[in-house]
Amino acid sequence: MHEIELSHVDCADCPIRHRAVCSRCETDELEQLEEIKYYRTFEAGQTIAWTGDKLDFVATIVSGIATLSQTLEDGRTQMVGLLLPSDFMGRPGREMATYDVTATTEVVMCCFRRRPFEDLMRNTPHIAQRLLEMTLDELDAAREWMLLLGRKTAREKIASLLAIIARRDASLRHTGNSDVLEFDLPLTREAMADYLGLTLETVSRQVSALRREGVIELAGKRHVSVPDFDRLMLETGDDTDGGFLV
Repeated sequence: MHEIELSHVDCADCPIRHRAVCSRCETDELEQLEEIKYYRTFEAGQTIAWTGDKLDFVATIVSGIATLSQTLEDGRTQMVGLLLPSDFMGRPGREMATYDVTATTEVVMCCFRRRPFEDLMRNTPHIAQRLLEMTLDELDAAREWMLLLGRKTAREKIASLLAIIARRDASLRHTGNSDVLEFDLPLTREAMADYLGLTLETVSRQVSALRREGVIELAGKRHVSVPDFDRLMLETGDDTDGGFLV
């Protein structure tokens, strides 16, 4: 596993501090985490872990996007999830990777050595509680993707993916529903097609339709603006209010 070591970054300056596994830690707890953390950067397209790899670390995504995928017996690959900034990779008490993890963009990870982190978690309720909350959020996200992949139309799938990324970006930036949301799409249209079980032509056609109808605006192929988030949510087919994650 190739990695690039980064210089030390103070936790107080971390851009995802308010959503990370350490978000509720007190000063003394952060100091203990500082002693066992280090940073890795992975280039776009680089494999972070293969299914079955023994991992000696757990990590938080500081910046960038990674995909979770699984290879079927016949060689087909299915993307089953995304790791976005502030998401946690790895499971305390589980040494093996359960999915292939691949950097879609350049990914910066704040890593913790597994055994010291597990020891610290047992003695630090703030970390254990936050990790439980993040695990439950991940379960909700998995259920959301089951609905997205199983029952939604192509247009609803595209809109749902854009809404998920927009919500997460807004939560990291502390923006509210009244703002025009802007974000860089982390996936190519080919990757979106693979992830959503659609053809490339269908993805391109639906993205173009959403742009033509004013639901989204595009600058280049990746930069997306959402003038009215409620309107985007109507396109997802969800019977929810589209509230932002906090």
